[in-house]
Amino acid sequence: MHDSPRNDKELFTLISEGDETAFRQLFHLYAPQFRAMALHLTKTASVTEDIVQETFLRLWISRDKLREIEQPRSWLMRIVFYQCFTFLRKRNVHDKAIANLSVVEPAFTLDEDMAYAAMKEQVGIAIQQLPPQAKRIYLLSREQGLKIPEIASQLGLSPNTVKNALVRSLHAIRQHLEQLGMLLPAFMLWLLRI
Repeated sequence: MHDSPRNDKELFTLISEGDETAFRQLFHLYAPQFRAMALHLTKTASVTEDIVQETFLRLWISRDKLREIEQPRSWLMRIVFYQCFTFLRKRNVHDKAIANLSVVEPAFTLDEDMAYAAMKEQVGIAIQQLPPQAKRIYLLSREQGLKIPEIASQLGLSPNTVKNALVRSLHAIRQHLEQLGMLLPAFMLWLLRI
């Protein structure tokens, strides 16, 4: 069903040298297997695609370390399993938070309302400071709720480019909030948006 570890190792070596053709070969070799595995575990097609993309994104980003990996397929499978279980854990936390929120009506004090408004304003400022394409990608993701493949298709970009832009944007926004001492509230809001 898959090439021998020797062929996988050769592909990893080529990828470590920046060979995009070898990367595509490995993707086409394993993506169907990883999709099936992730779908079986998460039961969610859109999440499955994100997990497969994240797995290969991590592979490409870590390509300088690929020569050291003796069992490429096992290494990739660990990434897929980790992504699946991270999703399941987050979904469980999210479901519990929603259940708790629906039972207890939130009662914000005036101070909390003001802190939330200030943080929301600072997030807006941080978004405005993003480069134009990163800002467009961020807004499509967060305000319109589009998934990475949808944004990539709409803007004519690769999914990896979109994912990288989102990661950099979120880092910039988080850094902006940290500089203002707003880390904890931002983290709590992030948990509720999972």
